Amino acid sequence: MPDTRSLMALAAVLRTGSFESAAHELSVTPSAISQRIKALEEEIGAALIKRGPPATATPTGARLHRHAEEIALLESALAKDLGKAPAASHIKIATSADSLSTWLLPALAGQDDLFFELVVDDQDHSADWLRRGEVQAAITAHPTPVQGSDCVALGNFRYIASASPAFLRRYFPDGVTEHALEAAPALLFNTKDRLQILWAKRQFGRALRFSSHQLPSSRGFVDAALLGMGWGMNPEPLIRDHLAKGTLVPLIPETPLDVPLFWQCNRRIAPAIAPLTRAIRDAAKGALQPPS
Repeated sequence: MPDTRSLMALAAVLRTGSFESAAHELSVTPSAISQRIKALEEEIGAALIKRGPPATATPTGARLHRHAEEIALLESALAKDLGKAPAASHIKIATSADSLSTWLLPALAGQDDLFFELVVDDQDHSADWLRRGEVQAAITAHPTPVQGSDCVALGNFRYIASASPAFLRRYFPDGVTEHALEAAPALLFNTKDRLQILWAKRQFGRALRFSSHQLPSSRGFVDAALLGMGWGMNPEPLIRDHLAKGTLVPLIPETPLDVPLFWQCNRRIAPAIAPLTRAIRDAAKGALQPPS
């Protein structure tokens, strides 16, 4: 089995993107990092790193990198159990931008012995990162556990189809109809964003076609709606005050779209990150709608 020092060198190179940065992180020389990687590649019998910049993993290197990060998490948990000061470890999590912009960060802020690398993707696609083994955990809309993972229901993230009052007066003078909705500019987060289509289909029974702006920023999305650029499925936690003030209004009252969210994590490290899981569940309970 590869020795821990070599695995940690590999993980540091791939995390930081260079041998020099990895050496600085581990307080050794770049030559020492290079020697450890070379010895590890000779032991495994395969190249592990594509020497960039930035340095990236080969398929075999990615598999060893995941193993190294799992070992670090498990050793940190063991140190705490033994009453010793744990070494800081790293965990990579896939999450949606909306969760990151609303409720997730407070859960992460209390985990002093963890460093986080967050991958932002649509909640309908974040589980794919876990399935490919590129992250150790994901906040996802998929209730079926990825193979080898545990799954915990967090609650429903509520979206409101909303726009500015001036936008509604301009594009929906006779109410929100199918024809008017297709003619009005919509706001999409990116090409993966299907929330607007799903909401409209629930209201009118068919998929509608929209002309749209793409704005890959949760808060920018809200700002665009406030400025009258279009209508969109805005995260309710971000527009609660605007709804109360009337600066944003629902297109059709009492038609929220609730998206169920789940926390999935690699089962091997689940005991080691149990405090993080508890913090995420607590934060979600305070911010999301109760699970259906």
